[in-house]
Amino acid sequence: MKVLLKKDVAGQGKAGEIVNVSDGYGRNYLIPRGLAVAADAETLNAARIRRDAETHRVKQQRERAKALADEVSKLTVKVRAKAGENGRLFGSVTTQEIAAALKEQYDITIDKRKIRLDEPIRQVGVVTVTAHMYENENARFKVEVIAE
Repeated sequence: MKVLLKKDVAGQGKAGEIVNVSDGYGRNYLIPRGLAVAADAETLNAARIRRDAETHRVKQQRERAKALADEVSKLTVKVRAKAGENGRLFGSVTTQEIAAALKEQYDITIDKRKIRLDEPIRQVGVVTVTAHMYENENARFKVEVIAE
């Protein structure tokens, strides 16, 4: 018996997959508990449409992320911080400060958790920072730390 899984089922598959199960398991366990529906032409077509829509949505997100990464890679973000002698900062520049400066200067919103620093920024100067945009799409941009 072919069934379309509505939820993840251990040992069978993930939600949205069409799997072949024994008649008794499908009819007496999966379908009554709402874990699956019988795979007829209508449900197969609905699953195909849902899968195509998901593929299209992922493709759109990837394209938007690539465009944003290309745009951000050309930028230099200026961040002001209190510094002592020899250009040493009191504390360090955080990803939250970098995200806020991006928003303020260029009106680009990037989540602070997506910005990755190789090491804490504790010195005045220019540092290259990476922002994770989507799956394998990263943007590298410069952060210029200016002493107040």
